[in-house]
Amino acid sequence: MHLLSLRMLTWGEEDPALAAAQADKATGAIIAEVDAAIQAALAADVGSRRRPAARTFLRVRLDRLAAAAQELVTAARDEDYAGLRRHLRRFEALTSASWTVQQAVLDPVPRPRGPCSLER
Repeated sequence: MHLLSLRMLTWGEEDPALAAAQADKATGAIIAEVDAAIQAALAADVGSRRRPAARTFLRVRLDRLAAAAQELVTAARDEDYAGLRRHLRRFEALTSASWTVQQAVLDPVPRPRGPCSLER
């Protein structure tokens, strides 16, 4: 829903101040959702040796997402619709990557036990 509202801003039909406020609200909600999911996953991973490294890694990813959000809001405020579309694509890619990385870091696929053979 939030990404959809951001896509609608690229049409350029909103007042720049209103577009910036809407972009800030939508990106803020997405960042809060990603952050909450990270915190919940880290809380469930208590006692793991990989937890400190995972926390740092995921925090850096969240910081990159926040920086992309700020660029998007600035483009909306400046009525830079080409920049807005470019920053939105980056924000969407980083949002998707955040979910993928979080799952890979905190919910790794279990490795098969014992020798694996492709021969039959």
